[in-house]
Amino acid sequence: MKIVPIGANVVVRRLPSEEKTAAGIVLPDAAKEKPRQGRVLSTGDGRLLANGRRAAHQVCEGDRVLFERYAGTEVTVNGEELLIMGEEEILAIVS
Repeated sequence: MKIVPIGANVVVRRLPSEEKTAAGIVLPDAAKEKPRQGRVLSTGDGRLLANGRRAAHQVCEGDRVLFERYAGTEVTVNGEELLIMGEEEILAIVS
C-alpha cells in the first residue's frame, strides 16, 4: 500500500529515539519520549490559494524536520508507523 498526502499535508517517518542521555544513562522503554524529528517521505500538491493555484511546499522529500510533540495523525502502513501532518505543524528543517 502507498500513501499519497493531499493538499498541504506531508508524510513523515519518525527518526529513531536516543537510547542514552547526554550523561550516558541508558533509558528504559517506559522513560523514552517519542522523537520529534523525522524524515519527510512525501508531500501533497500544496495549499490551495484564492486564485486557484497551489502554493509550493517549504519542505521537500528527504528533508529532516522538527515537529510539535502531538503533531500529525499516526498511521501504520505495511507495518511501519508514519505521521500524516499539515505543513504548518512542522517547526523547522534540520540541516
